[in-house]
Amino acid sequence: MLPSSIQISGEPLSGAEVRDICRGLRDNAVRLLSLRGCRLCDRDFGRICRALAGASSLAQLNLNLGVVSSPSRIKQLAEALRTNRSIQSLFLHGSPLTDAGLALLNPALALHPALVALDLGDCMLGDEAINLICGLLPPDGAKSGLKELTLSANPGITPKGWSRLAIAVAHSSQVRVLNLDYNPLGDHVAGMLAVAVASSRTLEVLDLEGTGLTNQSAQTLLDMVENYPTALRSLVLAENSISPELQQQICDLLSEGEEEEEVTGGADDTQEWERGREPAAHQRGSSSWMCPSDPSSQMVLMTSGLGDSLLAETEM
Repeated sequence: MLPSSIQISGEPLSGAEVRDICRGLRDNAVRLLSLRGCRLCDRDFGRICRALAGASSLAQLNLNLGVVSSPSRIKQLAEALRTNRSIQSLFLHGSPLTDAGLALLNPALALHPALVALDLGDCMLGDEAINLICGLLPPDGAKSGLKELTLSANPGITPKGWSRLAIAVAHSSQVRVLNLDYNPLGDHVAGMLAVAVASSRTLEVLDLEGTGLTNQSAQTLLDMVENYPTALRSLVLAENSISPELQQQICDLLSEGEEEEEVTGGADDTQEWERGREPAAHQRGSSSWMCPSDPSSQMVLMTSGLGDSLLAETEM
């Protein structure tokens, strides 16, 4: 039997559903578990954490939108991650972690042998959290690290924190996707990120949507793309005070670089990973952005092995 996918969105979980989830995890029959915005009691959350601790088939875990809602739940998840060896993608978008909560999670994240994608968007993080996250982006050759990092909508991070992240990205041999959308970065931070992009040998996608940039940032990024060879393939600049002409020039240059790589065969094809990322325009407490749950309000089971694109890459 192929591992399946369990996806429930915005629903209260019954005791029977929790038992089924735990059974599937213990039987190593679940590849993707998504409980996005679900409501369950602390006891049931603990049962699921104990089950996922030993699950060897689980590759993607989505607990977005407040499922990890208290320090006790953070501790239970951390304990599970210390034992689990299979999770490759962890999504905690919209969880009130704060710096203190991430400090509880960090030892388990840092030692996890398989984790390559982490979403900490809208988690109320600050500069102390950035110091911990930089430890998940080790310098060249030190050890494996994150390939995809999402830090959307964490306005508590200051320019000092973003500069530290830019340095870590510049020296990381792993990061390919960096999502910083809806943070008040401004032109100064964008300039530091341009240096990081020019220095990185791996960064392919940078999302700066809605980050308070102007034509000054765009010109710096244009000069970087035009004059320095980079791995960058996608740069998102929507919802900034940047002229359409500059955005198009950057897009055209990135497209030209990708076409040259396809002709020369100088780069491997990039696999599209199974995403658990939340919509960029999401605001805490608003339901306008939420995907509707299944009309039948039932657990969704799919046996096609979702997340295979990520697994195919990391298992090579």
